[in-house]
Amino acid sequence: MMDSLAADRWTLVIAATAIVGLVAVLGGVATEIGEWYEGLNFPPWRPPNWLFGPAWTLIFLLTATSGVLAWEQAPDDAARIRLFILFAINAVLNVAWSPLFFKLRRPDWALAELVLLWLSILSLVIAVGAISSFAGALLAPYLAWVSFAGFLNWRMVALNKPFATYWPNSKRRVESA
Repeated sequence: MMDSLAADRWTLVIAATAIVGLVAVLGGVATEIGEWYEGLNFPPWRPPNWLFGPAWTLIFLLTATSGVLAWEQAPDDAARIRLFILFAINAVLNVAWSPLFFKLRRPDWALAELVLLWLSILSLVIAVGAISSFAGALLAPYLAWVSFAGFLNWRMVALNKPFATYWPNSKRRVESA
């Protein structure tokens, strides 16, 4: 019996790791730090580009751990189905932000989508936290980071509007209000 539980846990850990890995890869492929991005106006408190990779790596590890713990402690299959649906919605919304921002070059659309992403993370914190307060707490850095990213995205929209699907590669002039 104990070997079966250990095997099930490893299957769950591998599945969770593969899913967050896929989300990370899809988001990473859609992220292009190039002339267009560097030509945007940024607030002075923008973190350096190198910080985003380690931050997301930690967030994805914590999210996978949270998912595994909540899955294992879920009281029944209905709770596991709810968890699966909430994590799936969150994964889709997480992946969707990068192509909106970088491929379509629409930080304004990405900001609107980020509101949905933030709500999906809050839903996860609440649902997972109802099963395991520790697993719910593991999602707090994700919510905090996306809150910060949302504020950064909002400032970038304000500093660079109006938007079109293509912007020249040079720095845009900030219009005074």
